[in-house]
Amino acid sequence: MKYLIPGLFVLLMASCSKSETNSGDAPITYYHEKYRPQFHFSPAKGWTNDPNGPVYFNGEYHLFFQYNPYGDTWGHMSWGHAVSKDLLHWEELPVALTEYPDPATGDSTMIFSGTVVIDKNNSSGLCQSNECMIAIYTSHVHKGGEGKTQHQSLAYSNDKGRTWKRYEKNPILDIQRKDFRDPKVFWYEPNKSWIMALVIPDLFKVQFYKSSNLKDWSLSGEFGNIGDTLRIWECPDIYQLPIDNESGKSKWVLSLSGSHPAGPKFVGMQYFVGEFDGATFKADDPRQKPLYVDYGKDFYAGIVFNNIPKEDGRTIMIGWANNWTYGNQIPTSPWRSAMSVPRELSLRKTAEGIQLAQRPVRELSMLRGKEITDFENIENNSMELEIEIEDDGSTGLSIVLKNDSATTYISYRANELSVDRTTSGDVSFNKEFASIETIKLKPIDNKIKLRVLIDQSIIEIFANDGEQSICEQYFPPSGKMKLKIAGGWTIYPPLSTNPTDNIDRLDNIKLKAWEIKSTWQ
Repeated sequence: MKYLIPGLFVLLMASCSKSETNSGDAPITYYHEKYRPQFHFSPAKGWTNDPNGPVYFNGEYHLFFQYNPYGDTWGHMSWGHAVSKDLLHWEELPVALTEYPDPATGDSTMIFSGTVVIDKNNSSGLCQSNECMIAIYTSHVHKGGEGKTQHQSLAYSNDKGRTWKRYEKNPILDIQRKDFRDPKVFWYEPNKSWIMALVIPDLFKVQFYKSSNLKDWSLSGEFGNIGDTLRIWECPDIYQLPIDNESGKSKWVLSLSGSHPAGPKFVGMQYFVGEFDGATFKADDPRQKPLYVDYGKDFYAGIVFNNIPKEDGRTIMIGWANNWTYGNQIPTSPWRSAMSVPRELSLRKTAEGIQLAQRPVRELSMLRGKEITDFENIENNSMELEIEIEDDGSTGLSIVLKNDSATTYISYRANELSVDRTTSGDVSFNKEFASIETIKLKPIDNKIKLRVLIDQSIIEIFANDGEQSICEQYFPPSGKMKLKIAGGWTIYPPLSTNPTDNIDRLDNIKLKAWEIKSTWQ
């Protein structure tokens, strides 16, 4: 990876407008490209990965994200920035926090993951009025492509995030380690203090710090070395969630990114349910098998929005819809990577204990267009399916997406839900991409419910009202889509050559489908 020398260090601003002029030529139009998601956020151009500092402030949802202003692969990490009124329609703003050089040493500091909070009572002393936006992030100091150290820094904005100034006394937290990153900061009302959770990745440890002014921090507790430790830990988050159908009851959740349910070759997210006492987190069952946020290959670094209004009351997470194993090679241009649909989180009691439940944000229903009835000639490859299956133990389901010669399968059979993208189109860009994901899924009151979001190159599935989720990328050929629903024991590709095993039965399936309108047009 090459880095710009200080004398040539230029700040490039990315625009998410539909077009821009290129040297007086015809305008360049974005958001119409092959594979471009139409209701998932992606920057107009360039590389993006982890969402950073999502926050609500004065009528706007702010999404910051890891961003390379100079190209469409990882490098030159800075914070991109977009705002939305409804979590769906995003306006990309100029880069918020940029990589910068040290003129004395020639080292460059990249802006890694972090948080944005609203300092409502000017506890930091950095606000021009009674409140302002504070960003706390990891400064990644490197030279010649080699990371030297990581510490936590602060920047602040007094104009609703449009411009930022780095705190002159940075760093605000430094324990002299090469890997020490990804601060999540929030206000903890019971003891009137700011809390920071961040990781020592290679030690599988989350540390907790507290502060009264966002600038001076003291260690209050540690958590770690349990759950899935097959890959380094990153991007911790901690939040309190209500338990569905348990009025007034809630638990704390600590989520973080690391290994995948399929093993450490891929990245994924796990979480723990427990209690937070203002100093540290304690899991209810430290010996419990790992719990994963998503069972697809393409949901990582999820983090929840700060400062959601109390009258709203939701906890909303957004994640990166890609995987480090093949992320730099996915066949998109001039952008690479997108975000998931924002998800509303809660907890639910199950036979296996209290577990996370996730649903697309309620605002998504506003994008529903006309109902789809002709599944042989689907013009709009951005759609939503709602499916309910009466499962008496002798039934199955297969959703077959056909794009020319490419086929993608979503199947349910014998208490298992699977997504097969091995023949879904372009799978050749990385040998690890073609895969089949399978999760256990039991009927509730003899019913299986699936909510399937399909958006050009992203599929998100929410099963049984969010009990399980799968987020997957796929890259089908251009053109119209055909969709086939098969019932009974019919599963595609067929599991048996016995004709009696593959008899369609559609009387037990309820299906509704809608086109989803583009948020960019």
